[in-house]
Amino acid sequence: MEMKQLKTREEVLADFARKGTSISKWAKERGLPPSVVYGVLKDRRKARIGVSHKAAVLLGIKHGEIVEE
Repeated sequence: MEMKQLKTREEVLADFARKGTSISKWAKERGLPPSVVYGVLKDRRKARIGVSHKAAVLLGIKHGEIVEE
């Protein structure tokens, strides 16, 4: 399996700005609490487990798999 290139938090924020996309809207479309996504992007959440892990993987800043229970 080929690993895709990870993005930095700054690159993800720049992508949102370039596309004119709201972080809150992006989070809600994926069923994530906006506060969690903001926390991951601002490095206030470590994104090791749970919803913050899912957010980091979907944002492309962490390799991993999303396992729904």
